[in-house]
Amino acid sequence: MTKKAVVVFAEGFEEVEAVTPVDVLRRAGVEVTTASIGGKTVTGAHGVPYVADVELSAIQGDFDMIVLPGGMPGSKNIGESETAKALTTKMFNDGKLIASICAAPVFTLGAWGILNGKRATCYAGMEKMFPEGVTFVPERVVVDGTVTTSRGPGTAVYFGLALAEQLMGAETAKSVDEAMLVQ
Repeated sequence: MTKKAVVVFAEGFEEVEAVTPVDVLRRAGVEVTTASIGGKTVTGAHGVPYVADVELSAIQGDFDMIVLPGGMPGSKNIGESETAKALTTKMFNDGKLIASICAAPVFTLGAWGILNGKRATCYAGMEKMFPEGVTFVPERVVVDGTVTTSRGPGTAVYFGLALAEQLMGAETAKSVDEAMLVQ
């Protein structure tokens, strides 16, 4: 059965943290849908425009994973989206995989209560903004149950590979890793 992931784009998202997981997951055989907040075309934090597959408000189907990229103000824009919060919370409550990188763990998962009682990581210095009950771990990628967090642009490939492993297995992730010359 094909695994499906949705990656959320919002104005000001960190391009590397969004596009890298999309690329890695697609290389692993995951069906990835990009979904935007506020119109199909959104501009990243560094001025690069992207056209999403669909607007998040029109998303349909059942996904195995949701990925929330960081960047500023992209992380805040995702965090302020009731649609993103509702979808992510529903998927979390349904036992689906939740992933967030850079500032997004603070402004989305942390703010929404999804990280309560969990180990997580985020962009350097932002850990002070985690709510009580979140244990900060200064690692590239932290997996705690169904929730995966990562540090930032420089960890995006490792983040993508961790997500590929969760959805497609260690052998597939290793194959993608080797083909991309990561290790």
